[in-house]
Amino acid sequence: MTFIKRILWWANLGGAAAYLIICGALLAMGRAPYPGQAMLLGQVAFGILATLAPGFLERTFHFRFPELLVTIFYFFILTAVLLGTGMQFYNIPYWDKFLHLFSASMLAGLGLAIFGALLGRDQLRRTRPLLLALFAVAFGTMVGVLWEFYEFTGDGLLGLNMQRTMSGTHPLLGRLALMDTMGDLFADFGGSLLLGLLCYFGVKKDPAWLDTFMFEKSA
Repeated sequence: MTFIKRILWWANLGGAAAYLIICGALLAMGRAPYPGQAMLLGQVAFGILATLAPGFLERTFHFRFPELLVTIFYFFILTAVLLGTGMQFYNIPYWDKFLHLFSASMLAGLGLAIFGALLGRDQLRRTRPLLLALFAVAFGTMVGVLWEFYEFTGDGLLGLNMQRTMSGTHPLLGRLALMDTMGDLFADFGGSLLLGLLCYFGVKKDPAWLDTFMFEKSA
């Protein structure tokens, strides 16, 4: 897993750097390859910061994120920021829904890690699998709801169309205006539920299954 994590880390940093250099130069020459190129450059630059964030937090607070979750996080940043936003892969049908499904599973796993850190391993081993699964589902779904709050706020304050309530310059009406947001929430719940089910049956079979999602102390 460490090898895959390293590959994804370099893919994020190297890909983002190449994107900033090439697309930035084309923008300066008046030949921007994508609409809204200046904003896209800022978002891809943010992707670099997001990639560096786990390592910075680990060194600052002397702990380690679960290896699996960090690897999934790097894959998510690559597909959501560099490919999805920077290279406009969000125009591919269901790309956005796949990422919501995927990220919700990752966040549900993060919820397990937080639950374990707050509870302690000894007590965690005595916790019923159903409670762990319910917490994972609730946490992943909650973060998905908070993301929709962010999109709603951004659309209102900055005139964006993250919730896809506009078709070109025309506002969608009624049920059509809700389709993207509700589809995202369904995907968030589905991804969280998938991890919750894996948690329930995994812990029922072997409580050590949770170790994959636990934070570790470091020197």
